[in-house]
Amino acid sequence: MTAQYRRVARIPGFRPGRAPATLIRRRFEEDIRNEVVQTLLPKYFETAIKDQKMSVVGRPRFIDLKFTEDQPLTCTATFEILPDFELKDYKGLEVGREPAEVTEADVAQALQQLQERAATFEVVEDRPAADDDYAIVNYQGHDAGDSQAEPVEGRDVMVHLAGEGTVAAFTENLRGSKPGEVREFQVTYAGDYSRKSLAGKMLNYRVEILGVKKKVVPALDDEFAKSVSEYKTLEDLKAKVSENLAERKKHEVEARAKQKLLGQLVDAYEFPIPQSMVEAQIDTKLERLLSSLLSQGVDPRSVDIDWKKIREDSRPDAEKDVRGSLILEKVAEAEKLEVSDSELDEVIRDLAQEHREPPATLKTRLTQEGNLSRIAQKLRNQKALDLIYQNGTINPTPESAGGQEKS
Repeated sequence: MTAQYRRVARIPGFRPGRAPATLIRRRFEEDIRNEVVQTLLPKYFETAIKDQKMSVVGRPRFIDLKFTEDQPLTCTATFEILPDFELKDYKGLEVGREPAEVTEADVAQALQQLQERAATFEVVEDRPAADDDYAIVNYQGHDAGDSQAEPVEGRDVMVHLAGEGTVAAFTENLRGSKPGEVREFQVTYAGDYSRKSLAGKMLNYRVEILGVKKKVVPALDDEFAKSVSEYKTLEDLKAKVSENLAERKKHEVEARAKQKLLGQLVDAYEFPIPQSMVEAQIDTKLERLLSSLLSQGVDPRSVDIDWKKIREDSRPDAEKDVRGSLILEKVAEAEKLEVSDSELDEVIRDLAQEHREPPATLKTRLTQEGNLSRIAQKLRNQKALDLIYQNGTINPTPESAGGQEKS
């Protein structure tokens, strides 16, 4: 390593490659140490763990590096390993499963949702704003108790008068308004208001009404069926909706039963869990929460979220998830379960469609990010859980029951 630096180093008073090795080591000691850590130590570490037959989780941390002339290089490596545990019985487990029944009320609710998605908004011109209308407004609110606080602002906001979630003071003060008007009023927020930055405060609002609209929901008839589907009659649409609901409900009740089975297995083991895997699982949960907020158009920085508390509250479930994953990996190994290229490609095609990018591009990116192997592992674990379910005893239970029953 010193010889490499000696060949290229520029030391005043010495020709390239002629400076004494001791001077090179002294001048570039920190660089040489860092390069040793980054290149040589990982190689020797990998050899050592193979000899010891250890399954390392994450990256090792090297400390107490001792690197002196004519002495062996020594250091301490700290790392986590996958737990070694004996696989217990995973076939013949019993679990309750509620019936996958679809009611008329379920179908009616699904059709109502289709109606809501097909609804349009029409401008109201012949009257003032009334309950159930949508006022389009610009607003600015100032904290009555703190003149230095940043104002609360919104532009082109739709306020659903008397709608669920609308602050009552907005409904009361915007009712009867017309485009072009300005309404000024005061709002006192409850101490337990969901938006913590406003909880317990009093704000003075100035609201400019830009327009008023009403939601128009299409009638539930054959014309509606034609407009939202390939079916020509409402009865045909109902039949298809019922069929889809039945398939979805069957999948949901099976998924819940599988999770109960996995919960039984998790409760039967007490092996230690690598904390790096737990932290990674928590990170994934928080990333999903962030993605959910962003998909709703919410800036995570604008809402009061105690991320530290959410992180700690997520830990117990994350530990169960990791333990369950390790158990399923063990089952997959015992059953010699594998994921084929075609199965992996099918998942990638679905993800590509969701992300609106070519499957080949997505596959390349997932491979580079190291996520393709994670997807394959998740599929393999799902196969293991499916096998446990197929070899279990499934007992019908009332829909309200969540536990297990024996026949």
